[in-house]
Amino acid sequence: MQQEEAEKRIEELRKKIRYHNQKYYVEDAPEIDDYEYDRLYRELQNLESEFPQLRTPDSPTQQVGGAPLAQFSKVRHEVVMESLHDSFSHEELREFDRHVRESFPDVTYVVEPKFDGLSVSLEYRDGIFTRGSTRGDGVVGEDVTENLRTIRTIPKTLSQPLPFLEVRGEVYMSHESFFQLCAKQELAGEKPFKNPRNAAAGSLRQKDSRVTASRVLDIFVFNVQQITGKTLTQHDEALSYLKMLGFTVSPFYKTCSTIEEVLQEVDRIGSLRGSLGYSTDGAVIKVNDFVQRRALGSTAKFPKWAEAFKYPPEEKETKLLNIEVNVGRTGVLTPIGDFEPVSIAGTTVSRATLHNQDYITEKDIRIGDTVKLRKAGEIIPEVVSVISHAENSAPYHLPEFCPSCGSPVTREEGEAAVRCTNAACPAQLSRHLIHFVSRNAMNIDSCGPAVLEQLVAKGLVRSPADLYTLTVQQLTQIERMGEKS
Repeated sequence: MQQEEAEKRIEELRKKIRYHNQKYYVEDAPEIDDYEYDRLYRELQNLESEFPQLRTPDSPTQQVGGAPLAQFSKVRHEVVMESLHDSFSHEELREFDRHVRESFPDVTYVVEPKFDGLSVSLEYRDGIFTRGSTRGDGVVGEDVTENLRTIRTIPKTLSQPLPFLEVRGEVYMSHESFFQLCAKQELAGEKPFKNPRNAAAGSLRQKDSRVTASRVLDIFVFNVQQITGKTLTQHDEALSYLKMLGFTVSPFYKTCSTIEEVLQEVDRIGSLRGSLGYSTDGAVIKVNDFVQRRALGSTAKFPKWAEAFKYPPEEKETKLLNIEVNVGRTGVLTPIGDFEPVSIAGTTVSRATLHNQDYITEKDIRIGDTVKLRKAGEIIPEVVSVISHAENSAPYHLPEFCPSCGSPVTREEGEAAVRCTNAACPAQLSRHLIHFVSRNAMNIDSCGPAVLEQLVAKGLVRSPADLYTLTVQQLTQIERMGEKS
């Protein structure tokens, strides 16, 4: 590639990466997955290495994270919150090991999972939690102390009153909590978070700490950054000490003496990804000895004593058997794909949302297609691509009439959503009632979805107010609602 061509491509990549950094770090609304982002970032790194005269200080390869949000007070990190250099193969990890062993032939490493959440710094004075902040751009972060206080796994008082302690950790949302939150959002007619990482970041960056408290967040602490009143010399020693102080640390870390042990542990952590109950996006390899870390130092962006390994997303081929259309509480029609069951990341996948007509049209998804599936963020099944169409297949279009009530559907200009026009649509009413009786609304017992759907189908309930005028005689018509003897 000639320099003029490289210069043009570098500018294109920087523009794309800055855009996606803004969506990911600031807006908590990424538009591409980590693997696609890493591909763009790696291409930019390679071009800047090939043409070093084109590397500039404002390049995304020379910066960390994104700018802090204006709604929070700013916190300047006394120790920069660096990101990690990524490897994608065993050979790249071997190269990292060779560089380290040039200085320290007897090096040992600690290998641990790389959690997919929001990095934070926690500060303690005299054993009391005093301040917490996000990474931000690595130099300046956001003060989210009050929101962090709502996380039960963050100790407010340490078991030992150290004069000062700063630790780094990752705030995350478990898969179970994520699904519960998404269900509540859908019932409320809100757009659900795309994945647990977005949910964790969005929940932590709330102006009202009561909103944060209503969403179950957790944390893994993975590093002692500054400490007075205690001498620590190695990372595995520090992790044990953090646990003794009351922090939650990953149970899946291991000290390794050779690169072969490191590679085995990286593969072992990878094999656990689908069964952990929370999202990870790789493994982290760290030099164990703190003196060796200081000697190795850092580049402008990365520590030279640590490396992240990124796993490629697991993708499987399967067949799209049918497309069902669900009608939500606000009348939005959502196509759901039914697939031949396939095992991905530790669970069997047979259904996945196809989002809307634009998504289906863009990928040209048709019934009978052979498609490639994966789990976005290790949790949400999605169609990656169509491998082949079935013979005599036809492009799929959402129905022109509501599958629940038969009323015409409409699509407003500029919107992706197709909606049922009938406010009295049984499917909409059922979803509305489910939200009405839910724990976050009126908290009415013994009114599950099955009961409510029967009440609507029999014409006994046409609005939430009708729930309060039901008679015993009417309720006995409902399955499982008969009088007890």
